[in-house]
Amino acid sequence: MELIIILLALGLLMFVAYRGFSVILFAPICALFAVLLTDPGHVLPFFSNIFMEKMVGFIKTYFPVFLLGAIFGKVVEMSGLASSIAKTIVKVVGAKRSMLAIVLLCAILTYSGVSLFVVAFAAFPFAAKLFQEANIPKRLIPGTMALGSLSFTMDALPGTPQIQNVIPTTFFKTDIYAAPTLGIIGALFVFIIGMIYLESRRRKAHKAGEGYFGFDGAEKEMAAATAEKIQTAPESLTNTENESALRQILAFVPLILVGVMNKFFTMSIPKWYPNGFDFSKIGLEAFGKVDLAAVVGVWSVELALVIGILTTLAFNFKAVKIDFKTGINASIGGALLAAMNTGSEYGFGGIISSLPGFGIVRDGISHTFTNPLMNGAVTTNVLAGVTGSASGGMGIALSAMGDKYVQAALDHGIPMEVMHRIVAMASGGMDSLPHNGAVITLLAVCGLTHKQSYRDIFAVTVIKTIAVFFIIGLYSLTGII
Repeated sequence: MELIIILLALGLLMFVAYRGFSVILFAPICALFAVLLTDPGHVLPFFSNIFMEKMVGFIKTYFPVFLLGAIFGKVVEMSGLASSIAKTIVKVVGAKRSMLAIVLLCAILTYSGVSLFVVAFAAFPFAAKLFQEANIPKRLIPGTMALGSLSFTMDALPGTPQIQNVIPTTFFKTDIYAAPTLGIIGALFVFIIGMIYLESRRRKAHKAGEGYFGFDGAEKEMAAATAEKIQTAPESLTNTENESALRQILAFVPLILVGVMNKFFTMSIPKWYPNGFDFSKIGLEAFGKVDLAAVVGVWSVELALVIGILTTLAFNFKAVKIDFKTGINASIGGALLAAMNTGSEYGFGGIISSLPGFGIVRDGISHTFTNPLMNGAVTTNVLAGVTGSASGGMGIALSAMGDKYVQAALDHGIPMEVMHRIVAMASGGMDSLPHNGAVITLLAVCGLTHKQSYRDIFAVTVIKTIAVFFIIGLYSLTGII
């Protein structure tokens, strides 16, 4: 019965999320419903001391990352950097390789710290233009964008400042460059297999005579609804003569700087605070002591994004200032929504992991998978899939069993870097099920439905999941990090 209660709460959250309701409201409702069924007298205490504590703790630690990432993405878009980068990519790979161009565009933006949600809005106009010129079915756009933004650059590539790669740093005392070799191999696995899949879908559609608007133009009415978005793209992405080569190169500088400065701060901050920071030494005993190992990864990302924002503003402030207030306010609103969504799911996980039934789930996985890598991967993957959130599922897994993973990894001689990379990649496995917020946003931006395009997104989801266990096997056989 205790296990059924947890599954009922998880199933209810999945259902309401799929139906489009906000998890900010329904995550606590579903969690407290489980508490009500377990012991009605625990509802209010669990809400105050578990749900709210977990939610507020998550937001306190990670909200600046959400905020700065959203602002960076917006100024990248407003300054024209995204347009310049898109043109450069098309020039390098060729307009005929439209799918590869869009995957690379999304990957560069995501790896540079642009929010996954922002990438959907920034990249779609270019994808629509390229796919229409190449006469590739529009229904393949979401899967293509998903491969570039929701997969290898989100959690596999070392150094990515996405939240899925930041959260493990606070639990495993690592940095976002953890297990670089395994991460790069995992990223290449997803990228190569994903591109092979997408190209096979394109060739099949071409052979069947299906173009951008479908087989006989019957989808033109649907295309008309997104015509305005397409028109916001440059008149011709293949025409780069009007933009100097120097300007195209400079467009990459802010994005590169985020990665470079991230590494710089990761190495420098421990030197600035070799003994952490003790507030009692300055007469503020109530604020305790800062555990540097738990925050250096977060601080590094935040400082790097600040530098990225300032550099982007310097690149083309004239363009940004035209609608600066509206753009910044929109990005702040998006950051608040994303942080609150994830924080609410984190609080949900805190309650679920405190219920008696969770012990049955935990022990079941532990007895089935004694290896901490397999245990962490399966648990994180399953919870990310159920909640429809990579960071939410990871938050549930690590808040419930983070200390046990650390101890188990030490007992098995597994470096914390490897645990970090495996858990991060696992969070981005089955997270992108139909009720995932990023998936719903991506389809909405593209003007398509789950029925039309989710098949390809799911294929990317499966590839991501397989990659996690491929990397576990590789590490077990070779020991490389």
